[in-house]
Amino acid sequence: MSAKKKVIVRLSSHANAELLSERYSYELETLEPLAEMIEIQAEQEDEFIEAAKEADALITSWGFPITRNIIRSLKKLVVIGVGSVGVDMVDVEAATDHGVVVTNTPDIYMEEVADHTIMLLLASANRLKELDLMVRKGNWFDGRPHKNKIPRLWGQTLGLFSFGNAARAVARRAKVFGFQIVAHDPYVSELKIISEGVEPVSFEELLARSDYLSVHAPLNQETRGIFSTAQLEQMKDTAVLVNTSRGQVIDEKALIQALQNGIIAAAGLDVLETEPPLPDNPLLQMKNVILTPHVSAQSTRMRRETRRRVGREVALVLKGRWPMSCVNPTVLPKIDLERWQPYSMDRGPNR
Repeated sequence: MSAKKKVIVRLSSHANAELLSERYSYELETLEPLAEMIEIQAEQEDEFIEAAKEADALITSWGFPITRNIIRSLKKLVVIGVGSVGVDMVDVEAATDHGVVVTNTPDIYMEEVADHTIMLLLASANRLKELDLMVRKGNWFDGRPHKNKIPRLWGQTLGLFSFGNAARAVARRAKVFGFQIVAHDPYVSELKIISEGVEPVSFEELLARSDYLSVHAPLNQETRGIFSTAQLEQMKDTAVLVNTSRGQVIDEKALIQALQNGIIAAAGLDVLETEPPLPDNPLLQMKNVILTPHVSAQSTRMRRETRRRVGREVALVLKGRWPMSCVNPTVLPKIDLERWQPYSMDRGPNR
């Protein structure tokens, strides 16, 4: 019997003091027959490389960046399993260059993200924080004059920046409220957008037309800081911006200035440039900003099913098969893995 593969996980500073078999029970449901989970403690890159030098696989979700130097230094590495939709903590280009598969979990918790997005949208639209403060401060009769300045949702335009799984789930929900929905995503077919009852538009149209704009883009070189001063100034001064993707997609300094100067009206943010925010971040004191602590994906189901999915993805690659969700599919024909899926059936890297 061949030796088990080695799956390396970096132990976080706030991990519970559990047995390894208990801490990784969900991943091991699939991995246990063919691999062993090994925790390492490393704060510096060279420490990580030394501790993980025998790794056949890495599993990560947040925090420690998996850089080009790490990837090229781990000679046995064949797969990096990421326990989130976003993979900005991994140098995917480097992984592709070195024949390493990167997988993610693109469909586990999209309904949770969509619910949270709608919650932020509705709360921001109705200035829920301000209304709550009126009641708490005894200003009961200020509420109706305040709300009289806010248009009803029916007939308003909701813009979606990126039209992946989460944005589509948001669109399904938003239709119930009577929104006209537009979306910008240059990597999704217009026919797909239209088939969801959504109008495809250019980025400029998205900015100009949206009464509410919800951000769902991954963080990469194209999207980092894409919502900055020039873009925010193209939006309506009554617009509400919602972000449940990555904080760095929005230039936070520009957003703060836009909110302070009435360039846009309000924001609902689940993600920030720096998490947790520094105590002097002006967003913390703004009445027209609702903040949540990067929790849009969370539910009783989310974490365990995400971890099961990561285990399955890594196990597929260690068994010599294509994973279901490959972030860098151009690497697949170049390495010795079997394409086991049938033709596209809304699953796998060719969906």
